[in-house]
Amino acid sequence: MGLFDFFKKKPATPKVVVEVLYPQTWENGEVPVEPTALAAEVLQPTPGQAVEIQVPSHVAVEEDVATVAETAETETAVTSETNLDEGLTKTRKTWSERWNAFMANFRSVDEDFFEELEETLIGADVGAQTALQLTDELRNEVKLQNAKSKADISRVIIDKLVEHYRSQGVNEDASMHFAPDGPTVILFVGVNGVGKTTTIGKMSARYKAEGKKVVLAAADTFRAGATQQLQAWGGRNGIPVVAGAANADPASVVYDGVKTAIETNADILFVDTAGRLQNNVNLMQELAKMKRIITRELPNEPQEVLLALDATTGQNALQQAHLFKDSTDVTGIVLTKLDGTAKGGIILPIRNELHLPVKWVGLGEQVGDLQPFDADDFAKSLFGSLLIGDDK
Repeated sequence: MGLFDFFKKKPATPKVVVEVLYPQTWENGEVPVEPTALAAEVLQPTPGQAVEIQVPSHVAVEEDVATVAETAETETAVTSETNLDEGLTKTRKTWSERWNAFMANFRSVDEDFFEELEETLIGADVGAQTALQLTDELRNEVKLQNAKSKADISRVIIDKLVEHYRSQGVNEDASMHFAPDGPTVILFVGVNGVGKTTTIGKMSARYKAEGKKVVLAAADTFRAGATQQLQAWGGRNGIPVVAGAANADPASVVYDGVKTAIETNADILFVDTAGRLQNNVNLMQELAKMKRIITRELPNEPQEVLLALDATTGQNALQQAHLFKDSTDVTGIVLTKLDGTAKGGIILPIRNELHLPVKWVGLGEQVGDLQPFDADDFAKSLFGSLLIGDDK
């Protein structure tokens, strides 16, 4: 008999014995009526009808697991498309043009010279107060170093400007603060159009890539499309977004966001807020209400209140910074759109007059183009070719 005939041969059906078991005692003490006879059939597999067995997807060989992990790391990595030098191209060009024009008129170091210097600094968006302070310091520095030639004067002034930028960072805390326990709340404030929502999307993607569990709260409920914009960022980055109905009370969205962050053991909660500057009193009352709600649920929060400013607005950004600092506890600045402006010098008066650290700068459209601010690197990139004897 061949192998094929063997599988075709139907095996003998074994005899099945059925035994009916009864409990030892019954409620009425009587044995029940004889049960209906039971029929039993033994089922045999039919040749040629085997079932394909698939290994569950979560079971993988060691090499596959490594490949998946490597792919995931590649997808979540945050890389920068723009460096600081590239992002400051327009600002640096403006500085160079203004400085070269100023030095082209150099005749002697007199009062007219310092008046023109002050006007040049103001035109470079360093602010009137900062320009006046720098000019006074430069008067003394030029005399101290007995600088007389054009090259010497240029070196003294540029070195002083670089020193001023760098010195602001000595006692400045530009780091981000996080809660030792429970979720960290990062509240974003600023007028409409400065890039708050986009900055939240970029920053949340960065921290998620670092392994943080992130939640977003869309508390800008009055600006058309603000919630949808934040939800789009959340969907793109795989981050949950807590939102309310249109024109809902922003504080209620903040409350739901805090509760969600606590219940899901999130590491960071980003809160997007409204920025209707034309209704200043109500805006500040809303921010105060949000902060009370956050503090009630998380007494040590928010850890950060970041003010987003649009670098392209120059002195208007400085005025906004004054307004928000006087109305709420701003802990740091995010200067957006720095790559699209020639007014990057606004960083100096923000830090010098308001004593607020610039913590982040936006240098492009990509997630990685939102970068931590470093005063030393900024000064080198800004003055670039004007620096004499610098390592750069």
